[in-house]
Amino acid sequence: MVEVARRVLAENGFEPDMPTGIANTIEDPAFDAEDLRHLPWSSIDNHDSQDLDQIECAERLPNGTIRLLIGIADVDAFAPKGSPIDRHAYANTASLYTGVRVFPMLPLALSEDRTSLLEGVERLVVVTEMVVLRDGSLDDKQTRIYPARVENHAKLVYEDVGAWLEGTADARPLDGMADQVRMQDDAAQALRRRRYELGALDFETIEARPVTKDGKIIDLQIVHKNRARELIEDLMIAANGATARFLEQHGASSIRRVVRAPKRWPRIVELALELGYTLPTQPDAIALADFLDARHQAAPQRFGDLSLSVVKLIGPGEYAVQRATDPDTGHFGLAVDDYAHSTAPNRRYPDLITQRLLKAIVAKQRIPYSDDELLAIAAHCTERENAIRKVERQIRKIAAAVLLTPRIGETFDAIVTGVADKGTFARLLRPPAEGRVVRGEEGLDVGDRIKVKLLDTAPLRGFIDFAAIPQLSTT
Repeated sequence: MVEVARRVLAENGFEPDMPTGIANTIEDPAFDAEDLRHLPWSSIDNHDSQDLDQIECAERLPNGTIRLLIGIADVDAFAPKGSPIDRHAYANTASLYTGVRVFPMLPLALSEDRTSLLEGVERLVVVTEMVVLRDGSLDDKQTRIYPARVENHAKLVYEDVGAWLEGTADARPLDGMADQVRMQDDAAQALRRRRYELGALDFETIEARPVTKDGKIIDLQIVHKNRARELIEDLMIAANGATARFLEQHGASSIRRVVRAPKRWPRIVELALELGYTLPTQPDAIALADFLDARHQAAPQRFGDLSLSVVKLIGPGEYAVQRATDPDTGHFGLAVDDYAHSTAPNRRYPDLITQRLLKAIVAKQRIPYSDDELLAIAAHCTERENAIRKVERQIRKIAAAVLLTPRIGETFDAIVTGVADKGTFARLLRPPAEGRVVRGEEGLDVGDRIKVKLLDTAPLRGFIDFAAIPQLSTT
């Protein structure tokens, strides 16, 4: 499967392999940074992650607010603009997580070592310091961004922290970080409540990853949300918003992450009506958020399917250049006006660009990119992100086709996930494999629950063909 993944990447214009000798171009930076190694920094990530982009610490202030410090790996210090490493990172624009192997954006000597915020070692970061008010808003007047030297005192794991926060019986102690995690969670919960009040959408998306053993596909695995994943998500959304506003306040153009109002809003209205809920005729994030919350409470077992349908109908995000004087386009799903990816420079190229812009402002240096350069980078990153989604879909389909080949002729419950000129697509509920409905697809639309028969598979191409089974009328 690794060779299959490499082939799929190459077919879609990616560079699967790091250029020979590129790690030898890494130079030690000369860097003046504040010494914050004494603070109680920790990270929360997957148990096997080695490319750690961020660490966090918190302080409860006397007036009941919480100061958050988010340390982001200073990748730019080791991979400056125009360097061989920067050129390769631009080519792929992201680390590629195929499920069978990770193809990193940066050499492992950086992303899993010198720019990874691993436990127990000194590292360079760019700190985003924010104050979370009691109502969950940020006091932008107190936002600071500056370079620092830090040490991660505890590499925590999502599942362990989530179990501890949720109070499950098998929760483990948090290596002396309980007070820190509790403060960070308090801040995250306040931030989340505030976003929901403004219309942020809460989804439970189903993303299946292939599970391999001895080089063979044995299952498709779904990563489920928990309180720890939500904690990090909330803190990173806050940091991304704070950095976007910081750039705007200093008159700098930036690359924003944009999700526009959904063009297929009428279909979302139809789905809601089928479930007894009336939405406005024009896109309304607050009304949609209320509908999703009501359905989550009423039918939690089916909420993942509804989430998938709404996500598909909203459509993908894109990268766009935001000049300081331009009106904000915003992010429909997060209900925020200002949002710039900044928290994962080991894994995403736009975050590295944002980091360079921030560092130039802090150091009172010339902005390293013109608006025309930013426009070209944003367009390239959007195009590559679309290609990444295509690659991930194709590899998941190859894995799913391998897994399903012995089950040709069986019947499954499914949900329609796409209807377009190129065909109608459906995802099985179990296992969560997606394929094309090649028979009986007339009249189907996104969100419809159907039964399908598995007709055929082509594992080398990742093709899975279904026939929709007509439902008998009950009248």
